Amino acid sequence: MRNIFFCAALMLGMSVSAQSAREWETYLREVITVEDVGSAAWEEMYEQMCELDQHPINLNQASREQLEQLPFLSAQQVEEIMAYLYQYGPMKSVGELQMIRSLDYQRRRLLTYFIEIDDGEQKRDYPNLKTMAQYGRHELMATAKVPLYERKGDREAYKGWPYRHWMRYQFSYGDYVKAGFVGAQDAGEPFFANKNRMGYDYYSYYLQLKNWGRLASLVLGKYRVSMGMGLIANNSFAMGKLSSLQNLGRATSTLRAHSSRSSADYLQGVGATLTITKGLSATGFLSYRAMDATLNKDGTAATIVTTGYHRTETELEKKNNLKNTSYGGTLRYQGGGFHAGLNVVGTHLSRELKPNTTVLYRQHAAQGTDFLNFSADYGYVNPRFAFNGETAMNKDGALATINSLSLQCGGQVSLMALYRFYSFRYTSLYGNSFSDGGTVQNESGVYLGVNWQPSPRWKVMAYGDYAYFPWAKYQVSQSSHAFDNLLQVSYLRNNWTLEARYRLKLREKDNEDKTTLQTITTHRGRLSLSYDGSWSSRTQLDYSQIASGQQERGWMVSQSLGYNYRWLRLSSGLGYFHTDSYDSRVYLYESGPLYNYGFSQYSGEGIRYWLMARGEIGKRLTVTAKFGTTDYFDRSVIGSSYQQIDGSSQSDVDLQVRWKF
Repeated sequence: MRNIFFCAALMLGMSVSAQSAREWETYLREVITVEDVGSAAWEEMYEQMCELDQHPINLNQASREQLEQLPFLSAQQVEEIMAYLYQYGPMKSVGELQMIRSLDYQRRRLLTYFIEIDDGEQKRDYPNLKTMAQYGRHELMATAKVPLYERKGDREAYKGWPYRHWMRYQFSYGDYVKAGFVGAQDAGEPFFANKNRMGYDYYSYYLQLKNWGRLASLVLGKYRVSMGMGLIANNSFAMGKLSSLQNLGRATSTLRAHSSRSSADYLQGVGATLTITKGLSATGFLSYRAMDATLNKDGTAATIVTTGYHRTETELEKKNNLKNTSYGGTLRYQGGGFHAGLNVVGTHLSRELKPNTTVLYRQHAAQGTDFLNFSADYGYVNPRFAFNGETAMNKDGALATINSLSLQCGGQVSLMALYRFYSFRYTSLYGNSFSDGGTVQNESGVYLGVNWQPSPRWKVMAYGDYAYFPWAKYQVSQSSHAFDNLLQVSYLRNNWTLEARYRLKLREKDNEDKTTLQTITTHRGRLSLSYDGSWSSRTQLDYSQIASGQQERGWMVSQSLGYNYRWLRLSSGLGYFHTDSYDSRVYLYESGPLYNYGFSQYSGEGIRYWLMARGEIGKRLTVTAKFGTTDYFDRSVIGSSYQQIDGSSQSDVDLQVRWKF
């Protein structure tokens, strides 16, 4: 009890000498759900938004592909912005965004963080090397995470230092050229030793050229590909249920450099997009890369490993023991609001992929050495109506299809309906699309959503999603279904925002005897009050309740404060959590250094508090430091296995230096 009083006193007594997080991060808090936390796709999305924040798009020269990088814009809004620029010419200021009727106040405000207005004449010729060398931007960044504790693995099994660190250099010239490299190291991985004799455990290197005559895009090194709605290829970010409601199920087709620290879901080689004629383009790519895999005794691959961890001898044995050759392309037409594309992706593995199919839910997992997927994506968009879809087939003839329909009913209401059918025999190594089960396989379902803004101050988002799984799943030995519902209401007045969210999800799993299915009912709620101005504040209450025969509950109250003072930015936060078990865990978002994903999960009883300072030394150098601690009241040991910490407190220090020149 004394700890609770201490926590409350500290929350009330915190000085408002701190800074708010990057304001666009409130968008992430608004659309992220439990299933998204920790997802590599959402981490990639976060890093992409950080990148756009640091290198804004010139709206007057923006292509449709550039605007589609912004996950909060719907296809109708992208279309209306492009139509406005075509009809009225370059914008003179961000104030003209009010002329885009489908953009509400929040979207306009979000957009201002990622765009700049340059009303000069558009450059038609590709810049020469002298111009790029003279006016290009260089950026060098180094980040380290220092634990103030020792894990069991640090003493017994890990082959490297306990520090996580990474660095990145990038050169850019407008949207014409982007080149750079990334080196990243997880805590415990060997550095300039063992299998990492070249230094970092993971490297990414890339060069991307754009708008060079008919060559719309050329990328060398590591890159990512997205096609249609993701049924055969999408190693960019995925469509979560709330973000899909924001962008109304938009389809994309992109080829972009892989500039993040993620060691999974990328291609390596060359890719290019050529403009054949107005509205018609062709994209092709070729990739060869090594992947991690768990091997069977006969030398075949049991599973492809995507964690990227190489800390122990066992993890190092899995490193780069599977070679992947991939190829594919798209022929795409876009004009008059219509778009259609034909897509193909092929993959050859150096070892046969041979999962354990004696387990029922793995009987239809991807198997073999050669994989081939085809798809057609299609759609029509205007400022009021959008239809998007994709239908795909693998080499065995199994089908997958997803189709969405959205309506903009005046400026106040938008509606969306989405249907998907993914055969339990359909497999795609790079597929990543809208789903409840997390994969493009063994699922069919209907999703209905609504955005309603009855006045400039009120905003309502709601969805209902029904999913049916005809084949067995993990912990489910027969066909099952799930029902997911969410209601979120926001009230804005001046700089204040009051937000309430309630989510109800029902899913089925085997009972203890595996004789029948039992229904797991999950309730999650959130109430928050935030202020954004010269200073910022956010007070938040989270609640969870899990019912499966017996009930388990969890809750968390948290407070963050922020303030900017000239060159110095400070931010701080504190939260108290109490849950009955891991199943009723709660989640908290907190500010961090650039490109560091900020969602964490908490279970048991304890407090989390942190303080961060960011100083801008001149116009070129930025230094960030963050200290964070989690104190548990219900345990003397944190974690398990090699991650075990012999103590009830876990503290970390994050350091980052960024130099622009």
